[in-house]
Amino acid sequence: MKTNESAENYLETILILSKKLPVVRSVDIATELGYKKSSVSVAMKNLREKEQITVTDAGFIYLTDTGKEIAEMIYERHGMLTRCLAALGVSEEVAEEDACKIEHVISKESFEAIKKYARDKNI
Repeated sequence: MKTNESAENYLETILILSKKLPVVRSVDIATELGYKKSSVSVAMKNLREKEQITVTDAGFIYLTDTGKEIAEMIYERHGMLTRCLAALGVSEEVAEEDACKIEHVISKESFEAIKKYARDKNI
């Protein structure tokens, strides 16, 4: 399940958009992230090759089980880290930005410890 930060961000974005939209297309991802459609197209090709997404003939993008597993992991980390940082007094905007950076590099062990701490403290 090895992936990189860029791929993780795309997968997380597809997951988030799939909760808001009936279908996800490359143009939706480009709009959400503020990227060029050509950059998104290259990324979608890479995610298809890694079998983390499927793309229909109509251009609808769906997460595979593997892609969804990665996206949900990153999404959970993002939310938990944002809440923890905000609880520590970090502004919402900075907490959101920092969580986005930390979510990709934190070890599973450290994240599980933070998650347990947050649960114990009702964060």
